[in-house]
Amino acid sequence: MLQYIAPATGLLFTLENILWINLGVFIGSVFAAIPGLSVILCVILFLPVTYSMTAIPGMMFLLGIYCAGGYGGSVSAILINTPGTPHAAATMLDGHPLSEKGRTKAALKIALYASTFGGIFSALMLLFLGPQVARVAAQLGTAEYFMVCVFGLTIIAGVSGKSMIKGLISACLGLLISCVGSDPMTSYDRFTFGVSRLYLGLDLAVCLIGLFALVEIMSKAEKRLDRLNLDTTQIKDDGVITKEEYKRMARPVLLSSIIGVMVGIIPGTGASEASWFSYNTAKNMSKHPEEFGHGSVEGIAAAESANNAVTGATLIPLLTLGIPGDGTVAIMLSALMINGLNPGLSLFTTQGDIMYAIMLGLILVNVFMCLQG
Repeated sequence: MLQYIAPATGLLFTLENILWINLGVFIGSVFAAIPGLSVILCVILFLPVTYSMTAIPGMMFLLGIYCAGGYGGSVSAILINTPGTPHAAATMLDGHPLSEKGRTKAALKIALYASTFGGIFSALMLLFLGPQVARVAAQLGTAEYFMVCVFGLTIIAGVSGKSMIKGLISACLGLLISCVGSDPMTSYDRFTFGVSRLYLGLDLAVCLIGLFALVEIMSKAEKRLDRLNLDTTQIKDDGVITKEEYKRMARPVLLSSIIGVMVGIIPGTGASEASWFSYNTAKNMSKHPEEFGHGSVEGIAAAESANNAVTGATLIPLLTLGIPGDGTVAIMLSALMINGLNPGLSLFTTQGDIMYAIMLGLILVNVFMCLQG
């Protein structure tokens, strides 16, 4: 590893790479902050831009979009109570209530700092533990994936609040919606009613973002017109985060970053699962669980650190085993292959300087994300 660090830093720290990183971070933040425009859509649209680039600038540009997309969704979740991306839904539960208390800037800063920590933590895991962790992840089979799904369903008990019945009804409705489309194993049509557009199922981002947006629209429709004016005083707060709040955030941020990495290395999972797992865990471990859902700084920090900790972790199986961790990373694979780089453990010996430049670049991406945010 050490023999590759020096040449990798020489390849990474160029003006071209710095410019592409910042451009990617800006584009990713804007796309993710607009409900309905997902990160994967942004990567697909801008992927052709990288075809004329070499491997490192192209990957830096796409990683900038990817990492900033993990943070950007929290902006609309906090400001307008509608998550910009599906994994920002957990952030919304406490981000918007804290904003309504007149601490909009504080909520945005908590989300930014937690996202940056989670992103850098996962980048360090990728740099130092990537090959070892990937070998363990490769051993996971059907039984382990099933247990992950079951564990995901148990989170309903933690996030249902005071009404378990409403939580169970929502869970059943979600399972029903997920069954629409062709069966992935047999291709048998389920609940399509002969409508060809339903054969591919209902998109998660559309359902999740649309659901929260619809609820917010209906909530606003119930209010009088004179109460719909934007209260600009909420974004003029000093944004101060107290030392006590920093202390309260420390444990959930660290634990959620670990959870985000563990979820991210399992192909087929993603930031949404990590954010809900972490939010539920932080609530169970908190000394003030009654604050969750009413503007808890721990809830915001846990959700945001987890969904950004996934970014570096999804690259672990991609770079070491050639298996993309999620859909967005799968698209990035073409940016590597077009430059003749076929991911795998052998690539670390044949093109080690480029691989370590990309991994070090992920740390740099998160630093610039913090500065821009």
